[in-house]
Amino acid sequence: MTGAMEQMALAGIRVLDLSRILAGPSATQLLGDLGADVVKVERPGEGDDTRKWGPPYIQDANGNPTDESAYYLSANRNKRSIALDLACDEDQALIHRLLERADVLVENYKVGGLARYGLSYEQLRERYPRLVYCSITGFGQTGPYAERPGYDFLIQGMGGIMSLTGEPEGQPMKVGVGIADVMTGMYAAVGILAALHHRNQHGEGQHIDISLLDAQIAWLVNGATNYLADGKLPRRLGNGHPNIVPYQVFDTADAPMILAVGNDAQFERFCRVADLVPLTCDARFSTNPARVAHREALCERVAAALGRRGRADWLAALEAAGVPCGPVNNLEEVFGDPHVKARGVEVRVPCEWAGDGHVRLLANPLKLSRTPATYRRPPPRLDEHRRAILSDWLPD
Repeated sequence: MTGAMEQMALAGIRVLDLSRILAGPSATQLLGDLGADVVKVERPGEGDDTRKWGPPYIQDANGNPTDESAYYLSANRNKRSIALDLACDEDQALIHRLLERADVLVENYKVGGLARYGLSYEQLRERYPRLVYCSITGFGQTGPYAERPGYDFLIQGMGGIMSLTGEPEGQPMKVGVGIADVMTGMYAAVGILAALHHRNQHGEGQHIDISLLDAQIAWLVNGATNYLADGKLPRRLGNGHPNIVPYQVFDTADAPMILAVGNDAQFERFCRVADLVPLTCDARFSTNPARVAHREALCERVAAALGRRGRADWLAALEAAGVPCGPVNNLEEVFGDPHVKARGVEVRVPCEWAGDGHVRLLANPLKLSRTPATYRRPPPRLDEHRRAILSDWLPD
């Protein structure tokens, strides 16, 4: 184990994780995958809220559901759990002993929530000057909404992504997973790594203030900059693209497929395969700006052509011609895909309390050649590692 630890990018970094649900745990799981020692501090008797967010629940050896939901498993591997009551003086004292050894603290309490326990950044900064303290909230530490609770669904609505998602005549639509939480966790992990690098250079920790709303607006990318450029509100396009045409889902004779024409050369190749060569000479369609301006007229022609043959035929012909295209896979098809299997996107982590001795989890997508992500521990049971944590962190 020692040799393996030396090959992990964040070996030796200790993270005290006071977060729960998804954004914070996503960030700390990423740090854990890269080798950090992550201690998950949970409420006695209850633990992380998501432990009960099921079904489905992981089954035990007898085929009965455990207390651990699949949702909880998604963001809590490579951590050790200890149950502490922050309202208890004795447990508060233990938190401070752990902080003496910690490099990073991650929390997602409401603004000011940890101050009542003496654990706010302002209360800790002088005592632990090298500590990187990351606060994840719905709306940030400042501003008129700072004290509001934040939830992924609300943030997707308030932050604009739902105004861009959905069919033109349908309701605004959220993304099918908690993407605002997950992306906030990603930004949080990047901020923590930047703060650790600064600390290693200058000897000082700092406070990271990141909010779901700020992060969600940041990943509006071209959807937002289109608006900032011309002041026009973008309309929902279903599966269409605001800046590229044809770039959407089309029905074939038997199943939907994605056609993703990214430039004029690809459009010409598509037209040759689809027997639509006259379109390349039509001023309405010969360039991408023209195709965007005449989206409806072009997509009607494309849809009619694609509807004459089955998806497999189209995919084979278009791939051979170098035209980007692909199927719309369900999850069974995703995990059965030979390329997905070759890339190792699913990992089986040994787990004593799971029925068949392991849990199936999503792999970390980072593939570092010298310090790869590792899968050392399954998501922990509540308070499972109390003795080991106190022994490792507080040997005296």
